[in-house]
Amino acid sequence: MFHANCLRVSSSLRAARCLMPNRLPAPKAVTCSQHCMSTCFNKKDTGQRDTNFGGLVFCTNKVFSSRSCSTSEAKLNCWNCKQLLDRTPSFFCDSCKAIQPPEEGTSYFKILDCDYTFTLDTQKLQTRYLQLQRTLHPDNFSQKSVKEQEYSESQSALVSKAYKTLLKPLSRGLYMLELEGIHLKEGTDSVVESHFLMELMEINEALEEAQTPEEVNKIGQDTKGKLVDLTELIDAALHKGKLDAAKELLMQMKYYANIEEKVKAKLSDFM
Repeated sequence: MFHANCLRVSSSLRAARCLMPNRLPAPKAVTCSQHCMSTCFNKKDTGQRDTNFGGLVFCTNKVFSSRSCSTSEAKLNCWNCKQLLDRTPSFFCDSCKAIQPPEEGTSYFKILDCDYTFTLDTQKLQTRYLQLQRTLHPDNFSQKSVKEQEYSESQSALVSKAYKTLLKPLSRGLYMLELEGIHLKEGTDSVVESHFLMELMEINEALEEAQTPEEVNKIGQDTKGKLVDLTELIDAALHKGKLDAAKELLMQMKYYANIEEKVKAKLSDFM
């Protein structure tokens, strides 16, 4: 297993570069609103009162990152009728029904109304995404003012970006690290321990030499199993506040996700 202190310079940088997956741009860090306290990691009731531990605030049944939530209590008003907006985020004004502009600093988890957890419910995520797109789509505002059309386009684009980021475990995990102030620096994921590098090389060679769909599927199933294991380990690391460990596990996930994409491409060649 890829240990937390195992990121050493590999003896074969050229081999590392050839195994390097297509880079996923790290999502831009976004700070949650105060309301993200209601969309935290689920945690069993321990009967404890709120305590701060390692940058995480533990409370009864919930745990959330103090760095990913804003303490701002500023309220916004509708740009059209000036009435107070009760919810965050507010896509529409309850009074005049006018579409509102995106609220700066609102996290993707809050936008899509899902729990702030690595193992979120993707079915619920998809349902919420489709609901929002049906109401925010620019086609619905073709007869509205220019301002409302612009807000519709901005909101729809933001919802799509949030959905794509949270849908897959890798981009979701990278985004969660960004919220915690941890960034994957350029080039760090190309420096891996030699034994892990050799394992990746063997998998890639086996995939290249595979002659039948069955052989390719076997590699795909093995890779999927590794991704499932990594998902559990990353979730556990995030729950415990071990962010550096989560970062290194996500680097591993990057490589295996790249192999999974190669498997799909290889299978398409047999069709």
